[in-house]
Amino acid sequence: MRLEELLKALADPTRLRIMRLLARMELAVGELAQVLGQSQPRVSRHVRILCDAGLAERRKEGSWVFLRSAISEHGAAPLGAAAASMLAAAEMDDAAFAARCAEDRRYFSAIRAARQAGAEAYFERHAGDWDTLRSLHSPDASVEEALAAMLGADSLGSLLDVGTGTGRMAELFAPRARHVTALDKSPEMLRVARARLDKLPAGSIDLVQGDFTALPFADAPFDTVMFHQVLHYALDPAQVLGEAARVTRQGGQVAIVDFAAHDREELRERHAHARLGFTDEQMIGLLAGAGFSGEASRALPGQPLTVKIWTARKLAKTQAAAARQSLEREVGQ
Repeated sequence: MRLEELLKALADPTRLRIMRLLARMELAVGELAQVLGQSQPRVSRHVRILCDAGLAERRKEGSWVFLRSAISEHGAAPLGAAAASMLAAAEMDDAAFAARCAEDRRYFSAIRAARQAGAEAYFERHAGDWDTLRSLHSPDASVEEALAAMLGADSLGSLLDVGTGTGRMAELFAPRARHVTALDKSPEMLRVARARLDKLPAGSIDLVQGDFTALPFADAPFDTVMFHQVLHYALDPAQVLGEAARVTRQGGQVAIVDFAAHDREELRERHAHARLGFTDEQMIGLLAGAGFSGEASRALPGQPLTVKIWTARKLAKTQAAAARQSLEREVGQ
């Protein structure tokens, strides 16, 4: 990172706005264009300048390009850390800049809320045939067998099934758990799940309506948190896993079943997927950022998509902070 390039890259109001948005989350270039009210080619030029200066990083996913900040106030690169601190201080001290940044975030939230509403409508329309839709992408029996093996033979304790859908995972793992909480945002999905789960012993399961970006639970009540074919619907997977970490006790485990990274672009429109799967590198970074330590992963090739299973353990706060710092140093190199 060179000082002259860094200063030139920041000497533009639009690029300053982009960096403050990226300080909160990874964004698609198309989303940035909507928030900024500029054409995508123009925003792409700004993105190129930021990336060339080492301030941001691009990641291609199908036909979409995602952008994330490459600097942190606690990062290993001194210039990058200084730039991040300066931008944060500017938002605190410059009232006009702070107002512009706040407006950008509000507009971005509105854009994502509209997209989320579309996804929820999709879930409502397909609640009754959800398991059939899912079977088009993966061999459920082999995935379930592999997941059971990776979770080990011990009790799952208090289990949270995030995005329970039809309740299949809650039903499958209830015999191994002390108690199951099955959460979904869709009331229609929960009605389907309730019909499936009504044969379980009374008091052994709770069905809860809630959003995986703001879980309606106190800190650390769960021993096991499970995401089965759910995380690819998250507009901000880091936020979702951060919430998962918050409700998982120290030493508890998270299990994620999702697709390996792929290029089936039609799944965005046809099945409301926000993410086209995940690479191991992405998932390790997301888990570490949330405070988990990855334990194992397994691939189950299928047609057309490969299913991946990742498991991880919740670290103590000091361990999690050290893991995040290590990850930031690796990114900064």
